[in-house]
Amino acid sequence: MLYNQKIESLANHIREAQRVVFFGGAGVSTESGIPDFRSAQGLYHQKRLVPAEEVLSIGYYRTHPDAFYQFYRENLLCLDARPNAAHRALARWEQMGKLTDIVTQNIDGLHQLAGSKRVWELHGSVHRNICGRCGKQYDAQFVAACGGPPTCTCGGSVKPDVVLYGESLDPDVIEGAIHAIRRSDLLIVGGTSLQVYPAAGFVQGYKGKLVIINKSPTPMDRQADLVIDQPIGQTLEQADALLASKEHQA
Repeated sequence: MLYNQKIESLANHIREAQRVVFFGGAGVSTESGIPDFRSAQGLYHQKRLVPAEEVLSIGYYRTHPDAFYQFYRENLLCLDARPNAAHRALARWEQMGKLTDIVTQNIDGLHQLAGSKRVWELHGSVHRNICGRCGKQYDAQFVAACGGPPTCTCGGSVKPDVVLYGESLDPDVIEGAIHAIRRSDLLIVGGTSLQVYPAAGFVQGYKGKLVIINKSPTPMDRQADLVIDQPIGQTLEQADALLASKEHQA
């Protein structure tokens, strides 16, 4: 099937669906200039004295807070990033009443910045930072401005509300995400290799129509109704334009 035919098929799937859910990974945000982790140029493939996986662990955060926050500010706090075409298309589909939920593995908050309201952040968000002593919350700008590990006014340590290696996902977020996926009749998976668990397990056994948009193959491609191996921003933007034109014609 040619790319244009796949775009038309995607638009038709969305038009016919009653409850669309989008499940996204790092590839959704790379087009906004945010580095991913597992690609050839990703953070996990960069040569460092301490591997990125170790730096981004709860143990390293506790024992080497200065080094953790230096890495965190340089690589994960991308506060100048802006939503791309994929984020904007998804926000419009929510406004249209087609998209009910977004389930994301990203921590950058770009979906909300684009206007999406119902977002399940599996790995937390850089925009929430919480004092471990008193529970006071701080924004990402506060963390970015600190010279070292951020400290609360009460003297407690402020930790980003992101899930580090060695930590568990929020059970309420897991429940909400799984419930949303199960209720949907169209699941669009984008920008993820579906290799990170437990998140990737949410897609396994899905009973509705499944669309996968990812530049590289995923373990679920054989089960999908439609697979598109092109940039996700371009793909969703073109599908959105086709939906808009059909709606105008109607």
